Amino acid sequence: MAEILVLYYSRGGSVARLARQIARGIGEVEGMAARLRTVPPVAPVTQQAAPPVPEEGAPYVEARDLVECAGLILGSPTRFGNMAAPLKHFIDGLGAEWASGTLVDKPAAVFTSTATQHGGQESTLLSMQLPLLHHGCVLVGIPFTETLLSTTRTGGSPYGASHVAGGSDDPVLSDDEAALARALGRRVADVARRLEARR
Repeated sequence: MAEILVLYYSRGGSVARLARQIARGIGEVEGMAARLRTVPPVAPVTQQAAPPVPEEGAPYVEARDLVECAGLILGSPTRFGNMAAPLKHFIDGLGAEWASGTLVDKPAAVFTSTATQHGGQESTLLSMQLPLLHHGCVLVGIPFTETLLSTTRTGGSPYGASHVAGGSDDPVLSDDEAALARALGRRVADVARRLEARR
């Protein structure tokens, strides 16, 4: 069974919930499964190394996850219209994978969460796509054939799945957000399956 790597960083739980919905969507495509992984936090001063396995949630990503995946979906909360430092730190360390073409021709997508409707969701999603282009990924978004994109009053974008957490940082997804996240997972899995069939 081919696996799509759903790789994310989450602080308040919103991005992790989106990741689980995306994973559900991936699992709805025959022959495809999700591999959930996260990245360790970063700090200006390191007192001790991050444990090999987080105390809760998805395991930390390893280089082999990138090699073995049939596609990649990146998730991060928004930090001033950009991805959070832990995910950026991980991506910045992928020079060897870039040089060897590990992700070339693999479908990829992105997802995010913000506190407000206009808190930088689309700029974060777009900025997360840039390194994926450098790695030779085939970018996948959510097309407007997903009619919820035209009616949602919460998260969701053609650039990727998203969640509006609000001022209280509520991690609970709206029905629209969950449905659009599942749609993104299905679409990446479907594209990956088609590409795999041509190889």
